[in-house]
Amino acid sequence: MKYRITHTTIYNYSQAVGLCQNEARLQPRDFWRQRCESSRFEITPSPTDYRELVDFFGNRTAYFAIQQAHKQLVVTAISEVTILPGEQIGDGVKQMTWEQVRELLQENASQNQQQLLDVLDAKQYVLDSPMVTTTQELADYARASFLPGRPLVDVVSDLMQRIYTDFTYDPAFTTIATPLSTVLAHRRGVCQDFAHLAIGCLRSFGLSARYISGYVETLPEPGKPRLIGADASHAWFAVYLPGAGWLDFDPTNNKLPYDQHITLAWGRDYADVTPLKGIAFGGGQHTLSVSVDVLRLE
Repeated sequence: MKYRITHTTIYNYSQAVGLCQNEARLQPRDFWRQRCESSRFEITPSPTDYRELVDFFGNRTAYFAIQQAHKQLVVTAISEVTILPGEQIGDGVKQMTWEQVRELLQENASQNQQQLLDVLDAKQYVLDSPMVTTTQELADYARASFLPGRPLVDVVSDLMQRIYTDFTYDPAFTTIATPLSTVLAHRRGVCQDFAHLAIGCLRSFGLSARYISGYVETLPEPGKPRLIGADASHAWFAVYLPGAGWLDFDPTNNKLPYDQHITLAWGRDYADVTPLKGIAFGGGQHTLSVSVDVLRLE
């Protein structure tokens, strides 16, 4: 499956900005399930400094600075991505219990050198992160999924389904700064909140879980035209399963990401993978608008 993604961010300022410095994670990753065929930026005004690098987590990152006065900043990332066929999980790996995985993460037990390196990398995703702190409340909510001796795949699938059932998708209820405790108390939020919630639940039981930012293709209702720019950024999570690597789960839609999910970046939580952030000198008040178009290429 091949897609073209056009992601446009527009900042309008009440006063002129004299200088801004920005960091963007808007270029899709390459990994076993996905290949980025091309990716480019269109930035207005034109930046005086632009460079690309790879961050600690392996995400493609673009830095740019604008040193001319401007009252509007437009950043458009255009990418073409091929989603590759998924791999089957072996029956033996699928039957590994959550207790066995937790023990492996705690003891650095491994059958081979490569798995040891994978486990060491996964251990950083067991720890608290800036936007996800493990609490007793998270553990209490997750406990119903963590039956003794239950395979980890079944635990996470059950947790995903419970979040989908118990929580209401409400884009007006939360912001980026809304604490996870508020989301849990009111059972409302958006994809970012649900991903953070699942990550906090899994980490509460000593398991590795990471945050994934990206896009999901949205299909129009039968008989209705496709709306350009109506898609949006999306977020889900992944859990580490020794022998299989990282398995993705989408609690907002209660499904396993496959050929309609495009991955941009991953990290400990949203703070590690913010699509576009920066600082601006001047500008006064500002408004922000974001448009995303995910087009399937036949």
